[in-house]
Amino acid sequence: MSVRYIPVGWNVNKLVYDAALAVAVVAYLAIFLHVAQQSPPAPYDDATIRMRAYGSCAFVMLSLVLCIGPLARLDSQFLPLLYNRRHFGVATFVVAATHASFVLGWYFGFSSTDPYVALLTSNTSFGRIAGFPFELFGVAALIVLFLLAATSHDFWLSFLTPPLWKALHMAVYGAYACVVAHVALGALMAPALQPLAYVVVGCALVVATLHVLAARKQAALDRPSPEEGGWIVVGPPERIAEGRAVVVPLAGAESVAVFRNAGKVSAIANACAHQNGPLGEGRIIDGCVTCPWHGFQYRLEDGCAPAPFTEKIATYNLRLRAGKIELDPRPNPPGCRAEPLDVKGAPT
Repeated sequence: MSVRYIPVGWNVNKLVYDAALAVAVVAYLAIFLHVAQQSPPAPYDDATIRMRAYGSCAFVMLSLVLCIGPLARLDSQFLPLLYNRRHFGVATFVVAATHASFVLGWYFGFSSTDPYVALLTSNTSFGRIAGFPFELFGVAALIVLFLLAATSHDFWLSFLTPPLWKALHMAVYGAYACVVAHVALGALMAPALQPLAYVVVGCALVVATLHVLAARKQAALDRPSPEEGGWIVVGPPERIAEGRAVVVPLAGAESVAVFRNAGKVSAIANACAHQNGPLGEGRIIDGCVTCPWHGFQYRLEDGCAPAPFTEKIATYNLRLRAGKIELDPRPNPPGCRAEPLDVKGAPT
């Protein structure tokens, strides 16, 4: 969270995250190159080994990027990986671009034709699977990854608006499909079965499985809550742990985060004003709800970000009736104070 646009808001967590990511990438490349070059007999020349090292690294990184979201949804212990996922995405593009540069330099660098023209025109076997121009899938994926990396800064989030920005970044799934097609129709078309085939199939299955599991969990959470006289029954106070929230689904795909803090309960919109992050999965720090994605904060009683920030979200009214907390599904205007519900003495 920052009051002005800066290239990267470095902090200790980001430094540790990026350092660990850099070490992991270097280690992967070093191990891949060493094993491939030492395995007798080496099946490929050094240039091809380098291409495959960077290409496979980028594929594994992109698979991990797509796994972080559902993992964090399934278990909050993975949330620290989510906070700086954009750094992971930018690093993935850099590795993928390095792979592409090796391809251009080796396969198209010695022709009198421009390398980029040769890349797009040298293979036109569209009528068959074996020999299909798999290069086009790689180019498409790289373009998407570039767009995501180039628009990862908060300036673009504000300029494009959160809905459009998020829609753009959902194209990462299209990029992943293109990468799978690029590898399947390219490197995996060799006659002999290769270890890369296991990596591609394994990663794709893990990504798909985690998303299915996360979707099933979210579907269970999104089941409508019972209503009484137009108010939604949240449940007894003990359902909400101190410092945490329960998420109550509303009609129209909206949801409300009902937090308990210092013996009082408050309800705010579940979507962060920054990037629609799930506030209900966050925690209370210094009396403010802190978004688990990027650390944006909001006061519980009025939904306002603390000064000098200006973000506001809607609040909701609560009442305690027959030992149960009930929620008025009609939102108050963003920034409007809603008196916290005192449940002191109730179990936690």
